[in-house]
Amino acid sequence: MARQARQRVPEGPAPDPAVQKLRIRYTKRGRLRFTSSRDFQRALERALRRADVPMAFSAGFHPHPKISYANAAATGTASEAEYVEISVTRRVDPESVRVALDEALPDGIDIEEVVEAAPGALADRLEASAWHLEFQGVDSTTLTDAVERLLALERADVTRMTKSGPRTFDVRGAVVSTSVTAPAEGEALSTGAASLVASGGDCAILRMVVRHTTPAVRPDDILTALREIADLQPPRPPLVTRLAQGPLDTASARVADPLAADENAAGTEHGAAPSANRAQL
Repeated sequence: MARQARQRVPEGPAPDPAVQKLRIRYTKRGRLRFTSSRDFQRALERALRRADVPMAFSAGFHPHPKISYANAAATGTASEAEYVEISVTRRVDPESVRVALDEALPDGIDIEEVVEAAPGALADRLEASAWHLEFQGVDSTTLTDAVERLLALERADVTRMTKSGPRTFDVRGAVVSTSVTAPAEGEALSTGAASLVASGGDCAILRMVVRHTTPAVRPDDILTALREIADLQPPRPPLVTRLAQGPLDTASARVADPLAADENAAGTEHGAAPSANRAQL
């Protein structure tokens, strides 16, 4: 009879258990919008070590910090609302973690909020995103016409190349609301389009709320649909910024703050009045 193989067991003590979970909102601004998801993961892990955050680790031969990333924006996209979740082995003050991490990360990746996690999965609260797209060299009338032609359709299929090959899917169904405007005088834009406006150049802004679907409908997919349906071809790619992501209020087409439920739960636990949502569009 064949001798049964012995199961390998990692040497040393088991890792300390996680006793607290924190949810973090951070931004990608300026040149840091070009960081990839992997670049950010490396930067965050270094920052957690520098900030001496008592991270919980997985068991096994190759332990890694317990960090969960949720729906990160694509490389090249700026964002005011990116989220990550970490687990720690001793209870910490969320605001102290926010300050320490913010100091340890490079300018442009800013830690805006840290809260103790309430029960439930963070990913389940990220139902939609609010987007801001700046089109230099496109006037608002042209952009409005293109968007209206898209909205008039019941379905708008685009094809995107994925790791498993080309995939075709509908983008129209994911679009909850849109608005097209010209920049207001003195409005601070992230592209330098304010100088274009001052010199009489064209610039249009598209704001839209897009429901999170499977596969995810990205701003680039909607731009592909606008090009195919309305021949919208801006002279340069628009700068895309995610303004918010979180629960979707379908009645008002607003995206709420996904961390508000965590703050409310923490406040109730400690006998405080629940706080109001702070990030709505």
